[in-house]
Amino acid sequence: MSAEDRLKELGLTLPDVPTPVATYVSFKQVGDMVYLSGQGPKRADGTYPTGKVGADVTVEQAYEHAKQTGLGLLAAMKKAVGSLDKVEVVKLLGMVNAVPEFSDHPKVINGCSDLFVAVLGDRGCHARSAVGMGSLPNRMTVEIEVIVKVHP
Repeated sequence: MSAEDRLKELGLTLPDVPTPVATYVSFKQVGDMVYLSGQGPKRADGTYPTGKVGADVTVEQAYEHAKQTGLGLLAAMKKAVGSLDKVEVVKLLGMVNAVPEFSDHPKVINGCSDLFVAVLGDRGCHARSAVGMGSLPNRMTVEIEVIVKVHP
């Protein structure tokens, strides 16, 4: 089954790739590797869920925010290489806007990781870091960046 078919089966659609808000590009390909800029859980209306995970936002809510961020990253992958069937996720860095005592960062970033595996199968499995941040742009709850390998 293709990645596009898996998305349909899951009832998910890819959003538009966000336009960079500063001096950078959404992705950069070097050889067979594509480096995706960090994205957050941008809603269709252009806003972001905000707040501190562990205070204003629950782990379950933040998991969904990471999943939404993953959809945006899949859209960028598709735009970069033309088909999700050509990509293999190599490395993911997940950043969580959390209170200092929060310790469930991996549970939050699983929202994105679980999505990648559901859509890409074995090529969605990846190395990963999940870390806490004192703040993120736009006060958003999560930001995730990804490195992918392109297959012919």
